[in-house]
Amino acid sequence: MRAIDITFDGDVRPSLLRDSPQRVNVVDAWLLDAMSAYNADSLVNKDGYRGIIQIPGATLEQIIHWTLESLPDEILIGLDADNKRPHLPEVDHAFQGHEHEAGKFAGEGYVLGDATIVNRGDSFSVHHVPEEWTDGIFTESRGPRGGRFIHWLHTHPNAVAIPSKQDAEAAQYTLGVDMILGVQFSPSGPLPWYEDAEGLRRQLQPENVAPVKEKRGWGRWKNRSERPVLGIAPTGHRIHGLELISFHKSGAGINVIFVDDDNLPYGWPFEINN
Repeated sequence: MRAIDITFDGDVRPSLLRDSPQRVNVVDAWLLDAMSAYNADSLVNKDGYRGIIQIPGATLEQIIHWTLESLPDEILIGLDADNKRPHLPEVDHAFQGHEHEAGKFAGEGYVLGDATIVNRGDSFSVHHVPEEWTDGIFTESRGPRGGRFIHWLHTHPNAVAIPSKQDAEAAQYTLGVDMILGVQFSPSGPLPWYEDAEGLRRQLQPENVAPVKEKRGWGRWKNRSERPVLGIAPTGHRIHGLELISFHKSGAGINVIFVDDDNLPYGWPFEINN
């Protein structure tokens, strides 16, 4: 797996995806912190979800890498359940809330396997799966994706991770769950940051990110907000924020948990103050 380095040194511009000459099977430190913080929030708010999906940290790292390499385009990623990696009972017990519904979607109860990038384009074309990723059987009844994967994830460049109308329509043919990874970046070009959408937002970032500062200037630039920078993408874009959510075709929210090679959530065990 590609090793990734990030630095928050004040004298060095941070790089979210700077390749290291070493290749080691570890998830980078900044992402470990981000996943631990995300998991803690997933545990605290577990009662608001109807199901659970578990994503390996290494898989998420690969997805983020593809996402930032592809900016400003959207990408569509297919995923299947790894039948050799069932959820740990103690983890499911801890994260299942009062509204949990067993058997809600295909692949439930198994950690996700490797990710496959299927398409790249704009918000109107990204859900259409190229012919090489369809199996040719009942494709018309499977909607625009018509693919062979159980779960799907697509990105929202400079938009919040909230399902659009097109997302909701495409999800009606998903056997498992849909996921959205929102990325806030600059320069935005023709895609300024869009957050005028209703829904629950889940940030994916370390807890020690510098707060937003006020940048002094003249005229209309006076006291302009200066956003924190998580890192620099390979495309040169400054990354200001990441968001990730999962949902079922019924519209119900699915709780996302990031797990390590032992199927334990990052940050486990958690100390939650009730």
